[in-house]
Amino acid sequence: MNLKMYLEEKKRKVESQMFNSLSDPSIPARLAESMEYSLRAGGKRLRPVFVMAGAEAVGGLDDEVLDAAVAMEMIHTFSLIHDDLPAMDDDDLRRGKPTNHKIFGEAVAVLAGDALLIEAFFLLTKGFKNPSLLLEVVRDFAAAAGARGMTGGQVLDMESTGKIISEKELNMLHACKTGALIRASVVSGAKLCGAGRDELTALEAYGSKIGLAFQIQDDVLDIEGDEKLLGKDIGSDEGNLKSTYPAIIGLENSKVRAAKLVDEAVSRLSMFGSSADPLREIAKYIIERNM
Repeated sequence: MNLKMYLEEKKRKVESQMFNSLSDPSIPARLAESMEYSLRAGGKRLRPVFVMAGAEAVGGLDDEVLDAAVAMEMIHTFSLIHDDLPAMDDDDLRRGKPTNHKIFGEAVAVLAGDALLIEAFFLLTKGFKNPSLLLEVVRDFAAAAGARGMTGGQVLDMESTGKIISEKELNMLHACKTGALIRASVVSGAKLCGAGRDELTALEAYGSKIGLAFQIQDDVLDIEGDEKLLGKDIGSDEGNLKSTYPAIIGLENSKVRAAKLVDEAVSRLSMFGSSADPLREIAKYIIERNM
């Protein structure tokens, strides 16, 4: 398969649906502008792609999970807006553009992040015909985004800044902060398409390992990446005294660890046929990417 074409096709579908959802005139114009500004800032759209690829792995179609895919991207974008705020990472750039609060001010940025999180659940629950499956996915999204997942992981990240923590503690931090949304993305698409228990168990294991590999590669790119491609300053993690894998286990060991996680993730897909090839190819892309 041509992964580049696959990713571009899925990205177009997600963005078309996503921007249509914000055209509602009942949303105050300034708020809609702020929400859309960060949604249009670019990015790989990997989390919504994972939703669709998870669905495909069990024989589902994009249209069956497109709202869930868009919802996941909105949740991810909410987290980026809040991460960039002065009270958090205090970043001036995101994907090469001024961060939301630099354009709209802190108050509107906070509210835009809040609105994206809530809009995600509004969209997720719109028009889906199987209430029991939908309830499970709503619960999964909430757990992945909230205190048990990404938000809790962000607190752990803040508490570890400037400290020496163990590799076990770092794994737990990123299983929450980064891994939870990626794992939920993969599993939710399959779940909405009626996946069986064994299939979901395999996809959950895949998602957990890919989520950690993704974070390790992010840490590596913060040292070795190209600032123009990344759209942010290189070395910001070290400058902000963040706990990272290169800082704790070394740069080369981090690369080895990420590659091993990818191999383990792909091996979890052995029960699936060619329908899971997109998940296999994305796994390899995770550690080959330069942005």
